[in-house]
Amino acid sequence: MGSILRFDHVGITVSDLAASIAFFEQVGLVLDGPSASIEGRFIDAVTGIDGASTEIVMMRTPDGGTAVELSRFVRPQAVPGSQHAMANELGLRSVAFEVEDLVGLVDRLGVAGFPLIGSIGEYERVWRMAYVRGPDGITVALAEKIG
Repeated sequence: MGSILRFDHVGITVSDLAASIAFFEQVGLVLDGPSASIEGRFIDAVTGIDGASTEIVMMRTPDGGTAVELSRFVRPQAVPGSQHAMANELGLRSVAFEVEDLVGLVDRLGVAGFPLIGSIGEYERVWRMAYVRGPDGITVALAEKIG
């Protein structure tokens, strides 16, 4: 019987790989190797999309933890998301990171064109948190422990 060994990565389909890499670098992730182009039977089988071609890159937190996989579909073209999203549809509900200096990071991202969705909130004097809108409407939750 199979079992989970560890949490490996979160996959996010994007329309512009370079812009998404730049955004996540500003958040604080680092590239984990070069990008890779994948097509053929493997990607067709995994995604259930015949003739798929994608370019992917892995990014990690500085501590080497769980990765974010950014994937840009060359074929077929990305389409808006739906309730039954396939791998080539844009978006993810949110991806969250614990950060230092939340206000400074939010300010830096805002200057770079990535605005807050709402405002910075505080939870029971323990966490300060904000949602930022990244490329393709990706919601990134940023949380700073304050208590």
